[in-house]
Amino acid sequence: MAELRFDDGAAYEQMMGVWSRSVGEVFLDWLGPPRGLRWIDVGCGSGAFTELILARCAPSDVQGIDPSEGQLAFARARPGARGAVFQTGDAMALPFDAASFDVAVMALVLVFVPDPSKGVAELARVVRPGGLVATYMWDMLGGRSPLDPILDEMRATGLSPTRPPHMEVSTLEALQSLWRAAGLQQIETREITVQRTFRDFDEFWNVETKSPSIAPVIAAMPAADVAQLMQRVKAHLPAGTDGRITCSASAHAISGRKPG
Repeated sequence: MAELRFDDGAAYEQMMGVWSRSVGEVFLDWLGPPRGLRWIDVGCGSGAFTELILARCAPSDVQGIDPSEGQLAFARARPGARGAVFQTGDAMALPFDAASFDVAVMALVLVFVPDPSKGVAELARVVRPGGLVATYMWDMLGGRSPLDPILDEMRATGLSPTRPPHMEVSTLEALQSLWRAAGLQQIETREITVQRTFRDFDEFWNVETKSPSIAPVIAAMPAADVAQLMQRVKAHLPAGTDGRITCSASAHAISGRKPG
């Protein structure tokens, strides 16, 4: 199976940054952490969520980890992310000592980690006793991710876009099992639903097809087939009288504390 890679920070920001911030704001309100904590944002990507941590949580320290130098270059250039330290790293082998942080988070990442259980274990390892471990992930198996309006029609026409390797861990049940297996306690979950409005169908299409799940498939298709796919997607999207398109997406969130 082809590997999904997110190396273009600007394209990822346009496609997913808006969605990530919308969910991230609700997520941080739900966590309700005190100010002045030490945070690690694993799989920080373009820095959209890292920026939220800085803006809303007044952390004493924020470390952003991602495997893509292209994404990190974009994150370092974000005016709102000044104060965070970004470095390349592996979610399954974080470059920090045990008990280095108060809060360890992943934003829309866990389904991409080759071994999700190892990734959660690493989050738990690097937080102090009593520290918080949390994530949120699109409800991919429930068909409620931002890309599903396009992915659904692609599959209906026999196309096979590349999907994340571990979509099964996006369910609340799977997340609870991972958190328990990592020895975390006081586990809480919630569902977060957000909306995004696009100016018209063309904006929706141009933004959402930047996904590395979708872009290579469309690039290889004949123009007539692309046009047909666009019509299928458009027919199933709710458009207002002004042409604006408002889409919903839902994520599953979980938090737990390290015993101590």
